[in-house]
Amino acid sequence: MMDSLPINQEVVLQVREELGIKTLAQASIRQIVQLADRLQKMYQVDFIRTEMGVPGLAAPQIGTDAEITALRSGVASVYPPIQGIEPLKQELSRFARLFLDIDVAPTGCIPTVGAMQSSMLVFLVANRRDKNKDTTLFIDPGFPVQKRQLGVLGMKYESFDIYDYRGDKLRAKLESYLEKGHISTFLYSTPNNPAWISFTEKELSIIGELANKYDVVVLEDLAYFGMDFRQDYGQPGRAPYPATVARYTDNYVLLFSSSKVFSYAGQRIGAMLISDGLYNRQFADLNRNFSIDKFGPAILQDAIYTSSAGTAHSSQAALAAILKAVNEGAYDFVAPLKEYGQRAAS
Repeated sequence: MMDSLPINQEVVLQVREELGIKTLAQASIRQIVQLADRLQKMYQVDFIRTEMGVPGLAAPQIGTDAEITALRSGVASVYPPIQGIEPLKQELSRFARLFLDIDVAPTGCIPTVGAMQSSMLVFLVANRRDKNKDTTLFIDPGFPVQKRQLGVLGMKYESFDIYDYRGDKLRAKLESYLEKGHISTFLYSTPNNPAWISFTEKELSIIGELANKYDVVVLEDLAYFGMDFRQDYGQPGRAPYPATVARYTDNYVLLFSSSKVFSYAGQRIGAMLISDGLYNRQFADLNRNFSIDKFGPAILQDAIYTSSAGTAHSSQAALAAILKAVNEGAYDFVAPLKEYGQRAAS
């Protein structure tokens, strides 16, 4: 049915109506997936699919083998520790040192049910640590579902697109929000999707400086870690290292995903890396909702425990094995990711 392309607008509008999509600009990623699936089936043609950020790369055999071994050892009958299994926590800490050139203690490296759970858990705690600060500021483009998370939680957010505020212009734009005193958290992705903008050291130094000045917790989403292909960020313990806000503030949580970086999307395994300084900080206002007033323990003992009670043993074993191979230089995770760049170019 190639002679039917381009697709008639009326057909697209009809399918959108069936799927409940009012406007494409406000459609969720999952709705776009359904729309593309439906049109592919109708027209019997394959589209270049990047809406889910996964171009169909195979998961590393290292991970699947480790997961199978873990399941055969009997872990399916045992509750995982909510703080994560020790081998994974150690490898996450090593990864931070070897690929970001920062130190994060294993204690603050906490496995989650994908990075999506990480952001939701941080919202739960970070946005309740100060009763006067109740709003997240998104520096777009970013991941739309994180805004939906705040909607589900009944929390507030504001946002702006970084396109017109690169470099030094970012400072004044951020302060126009911060001076009102209601911003609790920043969230951004670097590189981001779909613009593939990577924040510069200058921009991240501004974010870190203002996070310190106004006591804001920065959520840095590393979903597309290493995918700025202008440089090779895949060599353990060797420069160059990606720019990160972690060099400019202790008020940070890194959101780490295995879905794109390691093509391990199906097993829902990710992590949050909480800075050593933030992990043990006390916030009296946390006592309003949590059993403890320390940031990291509140995430573990209340947020994770009441939402999922941890994440699967076998998936943790898989990610630990992949990270171990990456950290030791036995697996170059960046090489297969170049497919993303090729898809984007096409």
